[in-house]
Amino acid sequence: MISVLAMDAARFDVDLHLLELRFAGARLIEPQAVEKLARSIERDGQIVPCIVAATSSETSGAEGTEHLVLIDGYRRVAALRRLGRDRAFVERWPCDLAEAVLGVLARTQGRCFAAIEEALLLRELTQGLGVSQREAARRCARDGSWVNRRLQLLASLPEAALAAVREGRLSSWAAARVIAPLARANSAHADRLLRVQERAPLSTRELGVWFEHYQKAKRSVRERMLDHPRLFLEALRERAAETSIERLRVGPEGECEADLWRINELICRVRKRLGMLTPLSPELVKALSCAQGNFEGLQEDIKRYSQDDPDRDPQRRKASEGAGPKPARDQPAVEAVA
Repeated sequence: MISVLAMDAARFDVDLHLLELRFAGARLIEPQAVEKLARSIERDGQIVPCIVAATSSETSGAEGTEHLVLIDGYRRVAALRRLGRDRAFVERWPCDLAEAVLGVLARTQGRCFAAIEEALLLRELTQGLGVSQREAARRCARDGSWVNRRLQLLASLPEAALAAVREGRLSSWAAARVIAPLARANSAHADRLLRVQERAPLSTRELGVWFEHYQKAKRSVRERMLDHPRLFLEALRERAAETSIERLRVGPEGECEADLWRINELICRVRKRLGMLTPLSPELVKALSCAQGNFEGLQEDIKRYSQDDPDRDPQRRKASEGAGPKPARDQPAVEAVA
């Protein structure tokens, strides 16, 4: 379908005010990407045309007026406006709106769409243009589950989150990986996090770290994390710095000592539970045998290294032999010079 459209497409310049931005709500602008694109257009001009499709509206007593609906190129239009340009280079596809949107979704060249962008365009297709989910999947060369997953993503996202993504205040990754699952589990907590994000926004990386700890936290801790997410992250960084300093202070000797005490605690815990597990399963016996072998090997290593005898370790013996001044070898007696 794309090759046929490209073959019959007409390319020309058009005034920006003549473009109908019908799908602006389904596209992510992302200010940084627009700024980068504006610098590229200012340097090299607009190389890639925007995709438009024509639609007509009936007026009373007159023939229908044709409108050019912008299908793809919303970032390019935003970049042109930032540069103060009033015309855009467009490619008009000879098809209806639904086919044009499907063509944009199906093609592989150009930038990849974020999952939320795909979901928004699919919602426009299914709700606004009357295309069935099965037909959308077929014409996008995808399966029905792909369409269903995208639409479910939209259903789980609050409108405030969608608005933040469209305006570039929230990354699509954070919306899909943090806000959406949080909203499915606890919509009130998702709303609170969005409100805090508006006042003191966290980066995508910070949101990912915050959500990772949120999932493991108790209910009371979660409440504090929602009230003060940045304060929680700062405390987390301070704790990590203290741990790093402590590791530096105790050195590898202290770390090994702490690990051995932890092993001792684990062994004691397993011994307490063994009485409740009789008869022991073959898998548990195998695991115990493997642990016993490793522990016996550890005991031998500790015994060897604690005696500090280089002769017991071939590698250390070799190193000690190569270090330091070597004793002088016996020399033959000096003979008289004739």
